[in-house]
Amino acid sequence: MAAPAWHHRALAALERSLTPVPSERNELDWKSELSENTEKLAQHLSAFSNLDGGGYLAFGIANDGSPSPLNREAMDQVVQRLGQIARTGVEPPVELDHTILEHRGNPVLLIHIPEHPSRPVHLRGKDIYHSYIRSAGSSEKMSRQEIARAIASSGGDPFEERLALHDLDAEQVLDLLDHDSFFRLEGRRPPVAKKAIIDALSEDKIIRSGSRGWNITNLGALLFARDIARFDTLKRKMVRLIIYSGTKRSRSESKEIIGSRGYASGFAGLVKYIHDLLPPNEVIRSALREAPKLYPEVAIREFVANALIHQDLEMSGSSVMIEMFKDRIEISNPGRPLVDPERFIDSSPRSRNESMAALMRRMHICEERGSGVDLAIEAIEEHQLPAPKFQRENDHMRVTLFAPSPTGRMRKEDRIRAIYQHACLLYVNHQEMTNATLRKRFNIAENNHPMASRYISEALEAGVIVPSDPDSVSKRNASYIPSWAV
Repeated sequence: MAAPAWHHRALAALERSLTPVPSERNELDWKSELSENTEKLAQHLSAFSNLDGGGYLAFGIANDGSPSPLNREAMDQVVQRLGQIARTGVEPPVELDHTILEHRGNPVLLIHIPEHPSRPVHLRGKDIYHSYIRSAGSSEKMSRQEIARAIASSGGDPFEERLALHDLDAEQVLDLLDHDSFFRLEGRRPPVAKKAIIDALSEDKIIRSGSRGWNITNLGALLFARDIARFDTLKRKMVRLIIYSGTKRSRSESKEIIGSRGYASGFAGLVKYIHDLLPPNEVIRSALREAPKLYPEVAIREFVANALIHQDLEMSGSSVMIEMFKDRIEISNPGRPLVDPERFIDSSPRSRNESMAALMRRMHICEERGSGVDLAIEAIEEHQLPAPKFQRENDHMRVTLFAPSPTGRMRKEDRIRAIYQHACLLYVNHQEMTNATLRKRFNIAENNHPMASRYISEALEAGVIVPSDPDSVSKRNASYIPSWAV
């Protein structure tokens, strides 16, 4: 009988947590023994139950990531006690599953805590505000905003489908929404008849009919508003662009621009505005046919689109923010990423806002699922820029694009990140990294292969890549793949 799919996912999550640098992750927590603190265990069960996709407790791993196997009696006690807490310590009760699998020659007890369909799961005997979530590899109390989002999600009431304004006539709808952009992005000629326009907007859930007129959904307002500020509940969702004159955040030397148009109708103008502000890239005249800007437009386009699509719309008082510095661009969005940032290149993204994502893909504002980040990284490599940095910061996700920097002046950690992303990009395209591909990536002269070899050794030592053929002794013909691909 085939093993349940979660067994394979759990082992993969365990391996990711131990490589390249051991660190506990949102989806998996190590345990060397069973805690005597029942409430702390209940908090863990609550946190994993409230996490999209659920998670795992791995018993048999010490705090430093080294093996710390339990004997069979201890494992049985873990299963029995956690099962009891899952039934009596949290509300609603949680159904656990477990298995014992071998990992690196040692037995590991894996406890599967699935995502609960009725969230948030909280501590029994306490109110709903004693609900927990995973953040930065630990279990933390959920904020009121996160609790509200969990309730809405469980109730089948996505943010996009809620109403921004209601009881409007057709004239008011057309005054508030940029319907011309809607049809242009669809590649269609706008109908002449007002009723045909309204029917088309209704078909895509931009508006919905009500008992006393038309209602504009949050989806419609966010994507096609002529001015988002005219929708009181969405004012704080407008994109912020902050331009700094130097390399540090300084209010006295900054200029802030608020994007008032809908995300879809104003997207092309926003990307063009950012692109026009960029100076030329002086470093790579020979790599491209025309003098390029400092950052490739496709990278800005994809990372801004991703920030819009993957933001947590339930978080009030926070919006997508683009910060332009002399030496970098930072693009951040509210909400923890649903995919490990280290796996953005090879993983299919999970979106909180599926209706928005689907419509923006259909209108070619962003690429098909999973391909946008790949295209952005390819363009960054073509421009010979440092690798972008993906950071999960508490309740936000941040992507940083860096200005050109000669390879020899890069910090070691930046080189390793670039090599890792280079190996990932090649791997998802059914290729493998070699000394030659890395020389091209870093614009290293062909006769300077020892430099590329030294950089490869740094990445091997960091554990981000491994030889594709560990038994081969030939360095000349060696090729490499990401460590997670083993």
